[in-house]
Amino acid sequence: MRRNRPVYAVSVVLVIATGVLWRSGMLPLSSFQSKYGGVALWALVVFLCVGFVFRRSAIARVGLAALCIAWCVEVLQLYHAAWIDGIRATRLGEMVLGSTFNAPDLIAYAVGIAMGVAAEFVIWNRRHRDAVG
Repeated sequence: MRRNRPVYAVSVVLVIATGVLWRSGMLPLSSFQSKYGGVALWALVVFLCVGFVFRRSAIARVGLAALCIAWCVEVLQLYHAAWIDGIRATRLGEMVLGSTFNAPDLIAYAVGIAMGVAAEFVIWNRRHRDAVG
């Protein structure tokens, strides 16, 4: 598989914009949908960024790497030191690193990354089928 970096870059921007809108309160979402949908979208951005960097890696490998990164960021929220809490105190720092550990987020990360894996798999299969047949 060879990923198109400009497409991935635009996708990252679009998913981030969707995530900001999703969590803004402007959409009629329940608190559950707002919270965990936003978390899943964050994980999808991680998946897209890993795919952007490792453009020739297998879909499963990109998904696994993204899941490891997302889960590590979540577990890192258990660590509190002045320097990292200072970063988390900024808007961007909180969006990227989060602030407090929440175990159900681990499931939402898996869902968001699974959406990326599924989309890539469908797109790859269509391209492969069109190229062969």
